[in-house]
Amino acid sequence: MPNSITETINRVAPILRMLLSRDNACPIVRLIPSAQECNETGVNVAVSDDLTDEQIIELLSNTINQQSEPINALGVKDVGVFKVIHPDTYPAGRVAGKVAIVTGAAQGIGLEIARELAREGACIVLADIYADEATKQAQQIQQHFGADRAMALATDVTESDSITNAVHEVVKHYGGLDIFISNAGVLKSESVKTQTEQDFDFVSAVNYKGYFLCTQVVAKVLALQHKARPDYLSDIIQINSKSGLAGSNRNAAYAGSKFGGIGLTQSFALELIEDGIKVNAVCPGNFFDGPLWSNPENGLLVQYLHAGKVPGAKTIKEVRRAYEDKIPMRRGCTIKDVMKAIFYLIEQSYETGQAVPVTGGQIMLH
Repeated sequence: MPNSITETINRVAPILRMLLSRDNACPIVRLIPSAQECNETGVNVAVSDDLTDEQIIELLSNTINQQSEPINALGVKDVGVFKVIHPDTYPAGRVAGKVAIVTGAAQGIGLEIARELAREGACIVLADIYADEATKQAQQIQQHFGADRAMALATDVTESDSITNAVHEVVKHYGGLDIFISNAGVLKSESVKTQTEQDFDFVSAVNYKGYFLCTQVVAKVLALQHKARPDYLSDIIQINSKSGLAGSNRNAAYAGSKFGGIGLTQSFALELIEDGIKVNAVCPGNFFDGPLWSNPENGLLVQYLHAGKVPGAKTIKEVRRAYEDKIPMRRGCTIKDVMKAIFYLIEQSYETGQAVPVTGGQIMLH
């Protein structure tokens, strides 16, 4: 697809989605490449490359206002037809009618977040480097909630082109997005005296650079939506860690990337609030039952046992017990704990730049 057509799609669909929103719920705006494939009666416009965002907003707004009936489809010359899908009834829930992208959503906490957002009414995009597993999980969400409620996209958060292509596919399929959960993350636990430069770079690329690159891409869509509807607010939420709030012994690469993530969160928040984008982080404690911790081959419990992070521990069970004993509430973090923080940040319109701890009291803010 030529770059000019891609750019037109990325501008028209989010604007149209905002202009046709009802009671803060946005329709699905889906690109159909050929007019012959759309059975709905629509109207047609021409959008030239030299139009500014403001001019496109004015053009589409005037076109909508001139219609005596609601627009079901809008044809754009040389691009295709944007079909407008207003559900008869929007699903109930705390994020009903919103579109959410979750990175690292093929498994673990990312998958759990995606499922919970779907349960609360959102359309979910599972973005993951493991495309086959993401597709399998998206299909299961579709079976539970409907065909339009989930899609999967192969996404490498360390590659700008991969993220750009994924977000473009979201815009073509849904018309835009409202929530971006930057969850993809990796961990290599080892002493600073022995850790390889390759492992350090890998952790930094996914956890730190990946968050930057994702925000750089999605912010353009979210900012355009705010320009089309100035009362509209959107959310970028990084799933950080308690290791972003306090150092982690023999885990410097991970903790450093997470400290950096909070620095990015605060900096993004200061810049992007003018675009109606709230940027926050959630800092979960130890998610013992997720694959990051419990994977028998390379989970954290195994890594920490081999790295000697718990003096005297000879089994995984002993490592887990030692970490549970560090938590005042004497248990690990759960998905329900994390989701309460995520929903708070989405629903609270008067908060940005925060790192919300969900650690059972293990980390207490000063």
